[in-house]
Amino acid sequence: MTSTVAEQRGSWGRRLTGLRRRAVGRMLDGRAWLADRTERPRAAVAPVTSVVSPAAWVLACCAVACLWAGLRLHWSELWLVACFLGVVLLVGVAFVLGGHHVAAELDLSRNRVVVGERATGSLVVTNTSRRRILPLTIQLPVGPTTADFDLPSLHGEERHEELFAIPTQRRAVLDLGPVRAVRADPLWLLRRDQDLTEPDVLHVHPRTVPIGSSSSGFIRDLEGTTVRKISDHDVAFHALREYVPGDDRRFIHWKTSARTGTLMVRQFEETRRAHLMVVLSTRLDDYVSDEEFELAVSVAGSLGAQTLRDGHTLSEMTSTAHLRSEHPVVLLDQLSGVDYEGQAPRLVDTVRRLGGEVSGASVAIFVVGSLVPDADLRRARRQLPLDVRTIVVRATLGSEVLLRTMADLDTTMLGELDELPLLMRRLAG
Repeated sequence: MTSTVAEQRGSWGRRLTGLRRRAVGRMLDGRAWLADRTERPRAAVAPVTSVVSPAAWVLACCAVACLWAGLRLHWSELWLVACFLGVVLLVGVAFVLGGHHVAAELDLSRNRVVVGERATGSLVVTNTSRRRILPLTIQLPVGPTTADFDLPSLHGEERHEELFAIPTQRRAVLDLGPVRAVRADPLWLLRRDQDLTEPDVLHVHPRTVPIGSSSSGFIRDLEGTTVRKISDHDVAFHALREYVPGDDRRFIHWKTSARTGTLMVRQFEETRRAHLMVVLSTRLDDYVSDEEFELAVSVAGSLGAQTLRDGHTLSEMTSTAHLRSEHPVVLLDQLSGVDYEGQAPRLVDTVRRLGGEVSGASVAIFVVGSLVPDADLRRARRQLPLDVRTIVVRATLGSEVLLRTMADLDTTMLGELDELPLLMRRLAG
């Protein structure tokens, strides 16, 4: 009785978590919709909004309001306030006039790091004029944040170097730069930027673990693995049968034909080259937390990278798109930018739409979160041919390595990335 109540509470908890994650997904979709609808107006006013800060707009409105009130009410104090605010804005205009006589060089030690590592680099700024320049603020955009460097006053053609380190707590594709020289008044009411370098990109790869050839033995290569499909042309010989019009004459077995007096042709069993299909769910309400989603991405990256290193064929996809898989680095570059996808379909719809474009897969692995119902997994399995071995890896933080079989579907639970090689060995056993 107690266990039944606990199971009901756990079921209700998973349902509430799924509803909460679904609501967050709707909010993200709404924000993306609003940004898309306002993109053109924001681009039209960008030349003004990039120079005039919101505080400057407030001061300008206050100056106009004080001027209007002073005229209507004949208050000299309001006139003084309006004049003072106008002088402050005019002084700010004087600060942002003029050119930036500086050049910059941005040098990253590595353009690819693993999450948790530090990306280091250097920024060299040079005074390109022959005259001394006043101190400036140099900004380096790093993804959604900005790093500020205070450039001291430099003599003509003098250089100044800054070293920096970028912490990488999360997997991401970070846009670095362009490096900007910023002219601004002391109150930062007005500012004018000048780009000094071209933008660069830093890929923060997901953490992966080597699985090893012995652990990935559930994928067999060309030699020795056949499927129970009869083919008229392949490598593995199966039997002889009578010739029928349309058969390829190259496969006629002449010795047997001469002995029996009837034309006999060879039949073969199809052999299948190792071809792994990995489907990573990017649906928000399939996961309890962001940490669980990161575990799933790391699992998909580890499986894909190991498959490519072993020289096997890989087809990897998210809920909405195929990923390029010609090299492990290319695959991990794309996984660095994988995120929850708005309006992502359920797993069964993904496999039906994208899995149909993949032919010849020998093993399919669904990498999902802990909130995906078993019924969805079984429906997704039915979208694949019967001779394709199908495995489900549930990313479930804190769970032990569990393996159970549901008819022709192997379902596993994984709580830590370091336990993935053990799981693969158990599947290969």
